[in-house]
Amino acid sequence: MAPRVQLEKAAWRWVETVKPEEIRQEHIELAYRINLPACKRGACRRNCKGNPNCLVGIGEQAWLGEIDESAFHSIDDPNSERREKNTFVGLTNLGATCYVNTFLQVWFHNLELRRSLYQCQNSRAEEHDTESDYEPQSICEHLQYLFALLQNSNRKYIDPSGLVKALGLDTGQQQDAQEFSKLFLSLLEDTLSKQKNPNLRNVIQLQFCGQFSYVTVCNQCGRSSALPSRFYELELNIQGHKSLTDLFKINISHMLEEKLDGENRYFCETCQSKQNATRRIKLHSLPPTLNLQLMRFVFDRQTGHKKKLNSFISFPEQLDMGPFLEDKQDEKCVYELSAVLIHRGISAYSGHYIAHVKDARTGDWYKFNDEEIEKMEGKKLQLGIEEDIAETVKSQTKKPKCSKGYHCSRNAYMLVYKVQQEESSGPLRSNVEVPAFLQRLVDQDNHKFEEWCSEMTDMRKQSVDKGKAKHEEVKELYKLLPARDGEPYEFIPLDWLKKWLDDSTATKEIDSSRFLCSHDKLHPDKVGDTRKVSMQAAQLLYERYGGGPRLNECVSQRCRVLRLKNQLSEDYKEISNLVKRTFSGAGFWVGKASLRSWRQLALEQLEEDEHETTHNSQTNGQGPHTNNKLSECIEDEMKTFNEDIVCSHGGLSILETERKLVSPEVWTKFREYFPKAPEFTQDQEACQQCLVSEEKDNEAVSKMMALDQKNQLLNLFHEKNRPALTKWPQGTDVLYVVPLFFVDEWRKFIRRPTKSSPVSNVSNTLLLCPHGGFMFTYDSVALLWPSEWDVISRLFIVDQPISIHCLKRTTPSGCTTQYTTQPDLCWECRESFLFQQQRDLREYTQATIYIRKVIEDKRMIKEAAPELSVSSSEAEEEKEEHPKLDGEKDPDFSQVTTPAPRVCKRKLSVITLSQRIRRSTRHRKLRGEKALIVSANQTLKELKIQIMHAFSVAPFDQNLFIDGKSLTDDSATLGSLGIIPESIICLKADEPIADYAAMDDVYQVRMPEEGFKGEHASSALVLLQT
Repeated sequence: MAPRVQLEKAAWRWVETVKPEEIRQEHIELAYRINLPACKRGACRRNCKGNPNCLVGIGEQAWLGEIDESAFHSIDDPNSERREKNTFVGLTNLGATCYVNTFLQVWFHNLELRRSLYQCQNSRAEEHDTESDYEPQSICEHLQYLFALLQNSNRKYIDPSGLVKALGLDTGQQQDAQEFSKLFLSLLEDTLSKQKNPNLRNVIQLQFCGQFSYVTVCNQCGRSSALPSRFYELELNIQGHKSLTDLFKINISHMLEEKLDGENRYFCETCQSKQNATRRIKLHSLPPTLNLQLMRFVFDRQTGHKKKLNSFISFPEQLDMGPFLEDKQDEKCVYELSAVLIHRGISAYSGHYIAHVKDARTGDWYKFNDEEIEKMEGKKLQLGIEEDIAETVKSQTKKPKCSKGYHCSRNAYMLVYKVQQEESSGPLRSNVEVPAFLQRLVDQDNHKFEEWCSEMTDMRKQSVDKGKAKHEEVKELYKLLPARDGEPYEFIPLDWLKKWLDDSTATKEIDSSRFLCSHDKLHPDKVGDTRKVSMQAAQLLYERYGGGPRLNECVSQRCRVLRLKNQLSEDYKEISNLVKRTFSGAGFWVGKASLRSWRQLALEQLEEDEHETTHNSQTNGQGPHTNNKLSECIEDEMKTFNEDIVCSHGGLSILETERKLVSPEVWTKFREYFPKAPEFTQDQEACQQCLVSEEKDNEAVSKMMALDQKNQLLNLFHEKNRPALTKWPQGTDVLYVVPLFFVDEWRKFIRRPTKSSPVSNVSNTLLLCPHGGFMFTYDSVALLWPSEWDVISRLFIVDQPISIHCLKRTTPSGCTTQYTTQPDLCWECRESFLFQQQRDLREYTQATIYIRKVIEDKRMIKEAAPELSVSSSEAEEEKEEHPKLDGEKDPDFSQVTTPAPRVCKRKLSVITLSQRIRRSTRHRKLRGEKALIVSANQTLKELKIQIMHAFSVAPFDQNLFIDGKSLTDDSATLGSLGIIPESIICLKADEPIADYAAMDDVYQVRMPEEGFKGEHASSALVLLQT
């Protein structure tokens, strides 16, 4: 079969030449691939996805031919859960309870213990109503009921969860089997001791308890003292030994003989002093059931954990304990092996427990492995032999040969011997009857089990009958499914046919709704997910299972869409070319995201009626949204062409970068595909609400930014606690430098964040010369603390860190301090810069100076330096350093300051420079002060004439001062007098004239008038004539 893509192209190739109104039946058959050959059984390994006539590989193989009845159900035969005749009942392993199950089976086969337990009083069981489930309470009641079920239950195995829960055992964690045996027998002994029947109180002692004594003999006087004791099991150390007989000889006869000497000497009552002595164990009596614990699990001192000893130990089927008893008398000493408890596994912390137990009635041996029970006979009768878990064949130790009547085991950890009975005791003692009250409970459980078996048998029969009926139905209908040429046909969903042939799922009604187009007919794209069947077969399936709707062909809409798609490709190329061209005249705004994805949106528009119903409610120009990767990459959830430039208020978006102007020709093409798309002409203004909102948002962000920066650099903003080079601050050896211009601009932004632009960069490269060296001048830098520098580096982009370092060293001649900068100072460029700066100050034109009129000498001095007492608000204004005059010096960062007088003089010059008056760049006009425009080559005489017009003070009454220095040379230029831009000159008038008109006349007279102010008049005349 051809690939699916090729089938799709071949099915619709006719669309290029056929219009929707010209469609005929042959075109329909091509579109729905009606004439593709049907696949034959064996020809296809799996069902062909693109061929609606392929009915192979849909699950029919399981129904064709003869079928075994077991294939019609998954229910096991309930009789497999039934107990076989002359066998024992197993116990369910609840997770890690195999060790419990082995002991329960061993104790169950102890007939004396079982008989005694049955005799225990149990009023709850005797009075129980068989209509409800029996729930034992005490340990004795649980053990009674469990033994009764093990004896007479019809089940193959029973659940011991009631007893395990009563004992409080964790079913998921394996416990120490030997410790469990001791604790359980102790618990059972305590429970039975409370029975009213005196014969039951000592059952445990009578069955399992033996007596021994510790005998100590004084080596001096021979006095013997005995300490009697009892045991329920004998613990035998197997390390280094190979047979049970050796174990008894060493452990009982000799091993426990201990010498008491040295500090461990024995106090003899006869000698009345400590004497050397010998202590040993003497066995006095043995119980009917002798439990021998082989100590396979020992503590490893090297690892600090328990380990298992996997050495072989041989043990006899018949054991004579006579040689090990002190006082035999008439006590029976010959024992027969009755059980072997086995631990499979090489680790002491994991493994599996199994029991080999001898049936006391028949003498046969059985293997008890949880639910599984197996009779051991012939070659299988190898007691104590079980393969280790997770042990490789290579690591297995070869089993030693054993003589007749002996067995060898590397996994046996407990041997149970029972005293040999006389043949005359026979079957009477070997039969233990279940009491009537317990048998009634067992019968109740057996009745429930039989009901369950009957129910399972009926379910199996129903499944078989249903399967046979389905088999006949499938064989009948499958033959009718293929539609012959020329016969009427219909389409059935492929997934429904597969479920119909899958017996594991219930067959539901036929659901064809997923395959419908907008005209409620079979969508052409879904034909590969359906199969063409004969009309007769379809009718039978719909009658038996129901459902719908019935599927018919729909081709005209698909034909129209494909034709438009072909046109879309041509329009896409044309629009792509038109967009690249420049055009003149008015245009239309189109979103860039829409421009990138318009072809995809147009396809969605064309296929709107062809999509599932979930897409039918969307239109383009309200087009359907798809999860197409192109659409997701361009604009999330963009459903409408040009909606990406529509703001939330329905107007044109203010983001001009997100839109593009296109020509009217392009917009006309777009309108053909998106008639409902939003239209914005080139002249249309952006949304005013968005503009206002954006401005408010920007202002809010600026305010928040300014407040945050101010809080982090509060001292820098208020110019408090500033570091100075005149007195190096304590606690730091480095200060950082930034341009003073940056600080001024930053303060402007902090004061007026909505009116000023935020500062983003610190341009320290402005402080560097072309060689990359630092050009230090007081009037161009601001000093920062290290903590402030950290904040500056975090908040702003710094192109070049600049720092000043102070190195203090102690020498024999005293303490020395050295100043360095990073980068180093460039003295050549710095001196050249200062020289140019001084020359610029003395060669200015059209500069502003300030004349400040004062009355008294004190006030003159005070107002000559007003910045020394300015208000706090004025102190926050932008400031710059006063230009340095000739002769002033900066601190020398290349030399070391020492206590020597020469260096101290340099240090004083630093203090002088740092304490110079700093003047605000925005001059504060005081009362009695006026600004004048002057040039450097202007004479003092010309300045006085300007002052006269500004203040109405005649030149001969003007006393001018700058920095406390009197200006008297009228012929000198302002540059030579040290008057620079922004200078403040103090004016003190001798005697103000009230008659201004008379004063003006004075300046109009060319010749002096006798008697008018004497010498002053002649001076004014000379000045004017000049």
